[in-house]
Amino acid sequence: MNPLLGISLKVLSAFAFTLMSAGLKIVSDRYPTGQIVFFRSFFALIPLLAWLSWQGSLIHAIRTNNVTGHFVRGFIGTVGMALSFSALYYLPLHDTIAIGYAAPLMVVILAAVFLKEKVRAYRWTAVAVGFVGVMIMLSPYLGQSALSGDLMAASSIGAGLALMAAFTSAGAAIQVRRLTQTEKTGAIVFYFSVMSAFFGLLTIVLGWKMPPLDDFLLFLATGILGGIGQILMTQSYRHADASIIAPFEYTTMIWAILFGWFLFGDLPGWTVVAGAIIVAAAGLFVVWRERQLGLIRVKEMAASAQQRSSG
Repeated sequence: MNPLLGISLKVLSAFAFTLMSAGLKIVSDRYPTGQIVFFRSFFALIPLLAWLSWQGSLIHAIRTNNVTGHFVRGFIGTVGMALSFSALYYLPLHDTIAIGYAAPLMVVILAAVFLKEKVRAYRWTAVAVGFVGVMIMLSPYLGQSALSGDLMAASSIGAGLALMAAFTSAGAAIQVRRLTQTEKTGAIVFYFSVMSAFFGLLTIVLGWKMPPLDDFLLFLATGILGGIGQILMTQSYRHADASIIAPFEYTTMIWAILFGWFLFGDLPGWTVVAGAIIVAAAGLFVVWRERQLGLIRVKEMAASAQQRSSG
C-alpha cells in the first residue's frame, strides 16, 4: 500500500474526468445519452490498448476468470455514466459535480460495510466535515424556490439524476476495489469500456444523429480523456484503501470552476467556493492523519524488533 501514490493518481484522474465532462456538456443538448455513452466508451479503448501494448502483453493483461465481476462493474458503471451525462444537460457543470460529491461519502460507508475496511473515528469525522462542505455548496441550489416552474422542474430532474449517478458511482468504486484484489488494471478498464460501449450501442435503435467533424473530434477527445481517467482511477485503488482515496474526488470542483468559467462563462457563488475549501481541508486531514499513524506504526515495529533482538 502506498497512500500518497494512490492519492496522486486519484487527483490526476479527477482532472481528466472533469475535462471530459466539460467536453460532453458542450454536446449534451445535441445527441442522445446512449450515443454519448457509446462514443465516450469506444474511444476510451484507444489509450487503454496503447497502454497495454506498451506494457508488452495485451492478451495476458485482459485475461480474466471473473466474467461475472466485470459484468457487474460494467452494468453499474454504465448506468452511472448515463445518469451523469443526462444530469449535465439539465444542470451547470459545477452543480452536477457538486451533487456528485455525495459519492465519495457513500464509498467510505460502503467500504466499511462491504469491504470490511477499518475506518477510524478521524476518517468518519473527515467525512462528516466533507458532507457539511457539500451541503454548503448546494445551499444556493436547494433554495431555488424563486425559479420559474419550467426551470425548477428541469433543475429538479437534473438533481435527481445527479444523485442517482452518485449512488451508482459509489457502488462502481466498491466493485472496482473488489476486482483489484484478483484482476489486472488492464482487464478491469478494458471490460468496462467494452461493456459500456456495447450497452450504449444498443440504444442506436432509439435514433442517433450523425455528428459533424468538429463534434466527432470532440467525442474522440473526451473518450480518450475518459480512458486515461479510468486507468488512473483504477490504479489508485491498488495503492490505498477506498476510504482514503474517496475524499480526493473533491478536487474536481477546482477544475469544474475553471472549465465552467472559460468554456461556459459560468462562475459559482461564494458558497460553492467555501464548501470546496472545506471538503479539500477534510481530504488533506485524512492524508495528514494517515501519515501520523504510519509513523507510529513504524516506531512500534522498530521497538518490537529491538525487544526481540535484545531478548
